[in-house]
Amino acid sequence: MPAVSIVIPMKNEAENVAFLLDEIALACTALDSHEVIVVDDGSTDDTAGRVRDRMAADPALRLLRHATSAGQSAAVHSGVLTARAPIICTLDGDGQNPPADLPKLWGPLLADRTGKLGLVAGQRVGRQDTASKRWASRLANALRARILRDGTRDTGCGLKGFRRDAFLALPYFDHMHRYLPALFRRDGWEVALVDVSHRERHAGRSNYNNLQRALVGLHDLVGVAWLIKRRKKARASEDTGNVV
Repeated sequence: MPAVSIVIPMKNEAENVAFLLDEIALACTALDSHEVIVVDDGSTDDTAGRVRDRMAADPALRLLRHATSAGQSAAVHSGVLTARAPIICTLDGDGQNPPADLPKLWGPLLADRTGKLGLVAGQRVGRQDTASKRWASRLANALRARILRDGTRDTGCGLKGFRRDAFLALPYFDHMHRYLPALFRRDGWEVALVDVSHRERHAGRSNYNNLQRALVGLHDLVGVAWLIKRRKKARASEDTGNVV
């Protein structure tokens, strides 16, 4: 069984496949074992073909495909469901999240002996986005932080590491990937935040715009606030009846 599964959602990222997978392979040399799962979210270009070209020479590489685009959260969820490792790391498929930062995610989780750490979330430093995208992100993050009090300045970063079982126990909904710190804390898990770097897109163009993010974000924010308010207040532990 691999120690870590790297899950990469991709949509029309054919030009980024080789570049990104090369960097991931380099970042994973310190691991005893790992797997890389590319989830092709309904691409209309040759993303899947580029991944297949590399699979014969890379037994750690796997490919999942959505027949139609279902969104980033659905792609991540599909990847986690099929992953074999207990620790999952995610990053975006556009190359803006440097794979060299992946050890910052799996390191704390693999070293945790308390069993309490559920999520390690990256927070981008020196973002290389357009001014309008940075402005929209700051506004959305400020509103989210005020309502959810999730303790992070940047939930939109694709670099995240988490326990597979804890993630699959979360309530699933579209765009949930933007609320993972709040959702993990809701379930009683500790969350660690780490600064990660950011760079310009390697090739291609973004599949989402600021208006799309804003429209779904406001709706989801209300829903997540409701989920937090209705969280389960206690966990059961088994009583074996043994007397020590």
